[in-house]
Amino acid sequence: MIVKVWITKYALTSGIKELEVEYSADFPDMVMGKAWNDYYHGEGREWHRTYESAVARAEKMRLKKIESLKKQLVKYEKMRFGDKF
Repeated sequence: MIVKVWITKYALTSGIKELEVEYSADFPDMVMGKAWNDYYHGEGREWHRTYESAVARAEKMRLKKIESLKKQLVKYEKMRFGDKF
């Protein structure tokens, strides 16, 4: 059975993708696209049944990435080169 889902696996680099997939017979939480490498695991993580759910996940990913980048920025701002010990 082919269904439409929204993919958020790469939302921060290429956006939310709409894709027609089939459910895996062996793994109920996995969907398969048409290409040999189109496998997405974890409903609610990598794929979503509704666009709204996909947007919510992508927003969560975005905020988590911003937090990570802020921590990196603090780390690099504290770095100094050429100072004597």
